[in-house]
Amino acid sequence: MRRGCAALATGLAVLLVASCGLEAGSSMPLPVGPGSIEALPELDGVRITVGSKDFTEQNVLGYIIGFALSAAGAEVRDLTNIVGSNSLRDAQLLGQVDIAYDYTGTGWINYLGNENPVPGSDEQFAAVRDADLDENDMVWTAMAPLNNTYALVANPRTAAEKNIVTLSDYAALVAADPQAAATCVGTEFNVRQDGYPGMARKYGIDAAAVQKQIVQDALVYQVTADGTQCRFGSVAATDGRIPALNLKLLVDDRGFFPKYNAALVMRRDFAEAHPRVRTVLEPISALLTDEAMTQLNREVDIDGREPAEVARTWLIDRGFVTAS
Repeated sequence: MRRGCAALATGLAVLLVASCGLEAGSSMPLPVGPGSIEALPELDGVRITVGSKDFTEQNVLGYIIGFALSAAGAEVRDLTNIVGSNSLRDAQLLGQVDIAYDYTGTGWINYLGNENPVPGSDEQFAAVRDADLDENDMVWTAMAPLNNTYALVANPRTAAEKNIVTLSDYAALVAADPQAAATCVGTEFNVRQDGYPGMARKYGIDAAAVQKQIVQDALVYQVTADGTQCRFGSVAATDGRIPALNLKLLVDDRGFFPKYNAALVMRRDFAEAHPRVRTVLEPISALLTDEAMTQLNREVDIDGREPAEVARTWLIDRGFVTAS
């Protein structure tokens, strides 16, 4: 059964201005034609609204969906770049967005209200898939290998000098020399139970001893790479700035961070009315590994390309679509 819509109404205003540099509900910004994705009579002219959250990876994933379904013959409306997870979720529950990639950990903890993650990517996917279908008529399918979980990175010089490889090493450094473990964290990571508070409990870190600064998520990478203000930082594990800045991902040796595998999310009525949507997108999801997604993110955040261009080129290079 669906939860009440009263709590969802706040997401409506966001959708009026949410599209990625375009008017809400605009068409796809670049043309594509059929490739290995063939034009399908079942999707010919079907109007499908694709959504995403408001960060690089999500915009690229949204455009991958949009271009693939366009090649299959659908009339795709672009509602990428919706501000925040909850607003995207509300838009899907209210029927304003038909399909999007979302993350299993987000679904399990943020949307369904569970406190403890389920160990293992397949197990976490199965848990959120079954529970969300039962409680909200939401379908999770075609999980990708990519796991955009939270992580902690180290400044490369600090990692080498202090021999920091794991989060246990980081915890020991906090205890021995808090100043050397100065850490920059994003606003959400600072308060979420799947962020710093939970990590501190798992690793026995005295949160009061940590020299911690809250900064915008986008700034954490460069500030940590500079190593002056902070020597460690909270990041998304598939962000392209991690390899570009030579930041060192710390190993979560106690397995604290939940799995955040990307998967397609649709309302039950939409999924049942258009089963070919899943079959079109399944082969694409299978190729979305951590390495592939990190490179796509890097092309946007480091090379300065547009998310739509990056998504379209990736699909063309793999033969899914053509340039029309």
